[in-house]
Amino acid sequence: MAQVSTIEWTEATWNLVTGCTKTSLGCKNCYAERMAFRLKAMGQPRYMNGFTLTLHPDLLEEPLRWGKSRFVFVNSMGDLFHTKVPLWFIRKAFDVMMDAHWHTFQILTKRAERLENLCEKLSWPNNVWIGVTVESQDYVDRIKHIRRVPAAVRFLSLEPLLGPIYNLPLDGIDWVIVGGESGPRARPIESEWVRNIRNQCNCEGVAFFFKQWGGHHRSRNGRTLDGRIWDEMPLPSRTSPSLSPRS
Repeated sequence: MAQVSTIEWTEATWNLVTGCTKTSLGCKNCYAERMAFRLKAMGQPRYMNGFTLTLHPDLLEEPLRWGKSRFVFVNSMGDLFHTKVPLWFIRKAFDVMMDAHWHTFQILTKRAERLENLCEKLSWPNNVWIGVTVESQDYVDRIKHIRRVPAAVRFLSLEPLLGPIYNLPLDGIDWVIVGGESGPRARPIESEWVRNIRNQCNCEGVAFFFKQWGGHHRSRNGRTLDGRIWDEMPLPSRTSPSLSPRS
């Protein structure tokens, strides 16, 4: 069975890589790191290495066994384009995603430069979406790399949003996800930062998805912006499984 996800913009997770290393300010309070050490303490065998990068080759073909089509977040507990993940492993993952054509795979990375460098060495089926994390104005440069990747859908995850981002370069971008940081040491998010990004997306015709306000008790703070839930999804030129809005 697929691991059902509570992440608002997906339905399941496929963690064929676990563990990572911090690369920018958004990584400071990494939820995946906290979860990995918690699972290690619970004796979960796949997390005996804690948050040290670990490949799980035995999980590579897992999506082929999931009959029902779904949105699948690739590596919620790691980064497929981490420098220590070998090209052969990435290629095998892409082969599986191509074969599992009834799913839609959502890959998110902070290693935008490596993504661009490897993209011509990979086959890009229409059911693979690619995204990069941009947590503040300081990391907008990552967007230029993803715009050169031949994916059916290119998206940005502005989470945790740590500051305002003005003049967001949205040409070639299909979807923007925004969210505040959650957890015991969550850094604050300002409503005007979110509104500004929403307005930029609306002006450019880019789908906008507001995931959460975050905070120590994220469920209490909800995900309503200006009286409504923003759960827009991109519309690629193909048939995708439906994702039911969550409140």
